[in-house]
Amino acid sequence: MSFLMRWVIIFEQPLRKPSHKPREWIHNDEQPAFYDARTNGRCRESNSQLYKVPPQNCSHSRFRIGRLADSIKDADIIPYPDLPHWPTSTVWGHAGRLVIGELENQGVLVMQGRAHFYEGYSMSQVTFPVRVLQRLGIEILIVTNAAGAINPDYTPGDLMLITDNLNLIGMMGFNPLVGPNLDELGARFPDMSQTYDRGLLELARQSARGKNIRLHEGVYAGLSGPSFESPADLRFLRAVGADAVGMSTVPEVIVARHGGMRVLGISGISNKANLDGNTPTSHEEVLEAGKMMVPKLEAIIRGVLQSLSAINQNQ
Repeated sequence: MSFLMRWVIIFEQPLRKPSHKPREWIHNDEQPAFYDARTNGRCRESNSQLYKVPPQNCSHSRFRIGRLADSIKDADIIPYPDLPHWPTSTVWGHAGRLVIGELENQGVLVMQGRAHFYEGYSMSQVTFPVRVLQRLGIEILIVTNAAGAINPDYTPGDLMLITDNLNLIGMMGFNPLVGPNLDELGARFPDMSQTYDRGLLELARQSARGKNIRLHEGVYAGLSGPSFESPADLRFLRAVGADAVGMSTVPEVIVARHGGMRVLGISGISNKANLDGNTPTSHEEVLEAGKMMVPKLEAIIRGVLQSLSAINQNQ
């Protein structure tokens, strides 16, 4: 059965408190540190499971977009543990499932929750789902996250369109493309000058304007976590041009671009930057801000899907 899906939406969503697994459970899959031929074989195993259902687009998120996922027509729901070698998040609020069906007249695959580097996974494991999606023929990745505001004009509950990112994890030697390169997936040295697709950025802007939603634009800094940033960290990030900071997204986006996928990224501003150290930051604060961001995020994503549908019909 061939896939009709072209878009993936990845949602990193605070939803509930999952059962935590011991650290040895995270590593018992013996996933290689690099994406090599063995990992490529495991990717095919996950593909064989997903080919049992026919989706068409994909998304990845940090927020509970229950209404959006619930509105997917003819939905097939697959828990991550049912997919061979698929990493499962141990973080509070990540549902850990794929929702596959139709949204805005388009086939979609929604990833509710992601694995993080700070959980003890290798970069190969963190980005494994993106490789699976690439092999399914998915062309567009819409990725969202919760991020702390560095730009003083941002407030909790705002949305930021990601126009570029700082790959600080990669600068420390943890680039997801380190290791043997499989030429069938992408070039050894991929260009990252237009990481976030300009056409998709414009569709998001149009969607926000049409719905009267305030949408900032800025640079997302990707750190490893899990500790929140110190005041000195934040002052440094502000000085080098970052507008928001988080602990995900950049590795998946790099792998997506390596494989030729078009990427759209949106950050939900979950908390204000604490540049002077006077206000502590908590995970609960992040979850609470998600409630304000979800309706706006849903509206923009629906608008982008509607525009893509119209473009496809006119071609």
